[in-house]
Amino acid sequence: MPTDAQNPGKQPDIESVRNRSLITKLATLTRPVRNIFLYSSVYLAVIAMAEAVLVSELLALPLTPAPIVAGLLTFAVYGNDRLADLETDAKTSPARTAFVRRYQNGFYVLAAIAYGLAVALSALGGPISFGLSLLPGMCWILYACDWIPTLPSGTQRLKEVFLLNSTLVAVVWALVIVCLPLTYVGAPASPAVGVVFLFFVLATFVNTEIPNVRDKEGDSEIGVRTLPVVVGVRWTKYILYGITGLTAVLLGVAFVANIINLREAVVLLVSLLFLNGVIFCLNRTENDSALAVAAECTRLPAFVVVVFPLLGQ
Repeated sequence: MPTDAQNPGKQPDIESVRNRSLITKLATLTRPVRNIFLYSSVYLAVIAMAEAVLVSELLALPLTPAPIVAGLLTFAVYGNDRLADLETDAKTSPARTAFVRRYQNGFYVLAAIAYGLAVALSALGGPISFGLSLLPGMCWILYACDWIPTLPSGTQRLKEVFLLNSTLVAVVWALVIVCLPLTYVGAPASPAVGVVFLFFVLATFVNTEIPNVRDKEGDSEIGVRTLPVVVGVRWTKYILYGITGLTAVLLGVAFVANIINLREAVVLLVSLLFLNGVIFCLNRTENDSALAVAAECTRLPAFVVVVFPLLGQ
């Protein structure tokens, strides 16, 4: 009978088993880190920091604490939002909800510390920067808390008001990401700033609606009106394509009018290209949660295009 040494055909099988075992062990070891990164809103904070750096580079602003403030604000606001929506999110994001529920006391403490640090750092940028740091918290209270007199539809939160929910998120996010870097250096608003701001408003609106495709059934059950709930997934995709198309036209017009240069236009169009790729994949893959994360990361390619060349200088 031949031994394994005499029968090399068995070696790849043994090696593949070892590789699978190693991959399984690595996945087990890294799962807690992955859960913290994705479920605690840490990754959103990292994205916010990258976007603030991107804006600083596009508008030729010096680096300031603005990206750190943006990251801390994002972590605090989204952390509190996930804590406030534990009951409703249990239907749409059960794994994340279970994780947040398990560590909710720690989340409360970390979110409070993060917001306090953000406000303290924002004071270094002056009164406008300080006011901007308070804006996300105030808007979140209006957005997520039951304060509206009950409407015939039963709506009591801005979060449940059709289109206003996504629009509010997009505008506040853009204000923080685009305006914070300006306030730290006292730079005036310019047409280029307006173009970049509108880009972030429109792109963030699309980002906000993409996870709603995944959450369509759960949102419908709890009475939250989103684009997928109201018009269906197919028309939602058409609308999102229309918004990204409008954004591309905006960039083109701004370039032709010499408001932004070719580099700025190309960098932002790279982000739109990736965003359109995510829209295309909606309803074409079973892992809609991954698409939601991918949509939020669509400014990172633009960040890499802008920042990577600077590393070689």
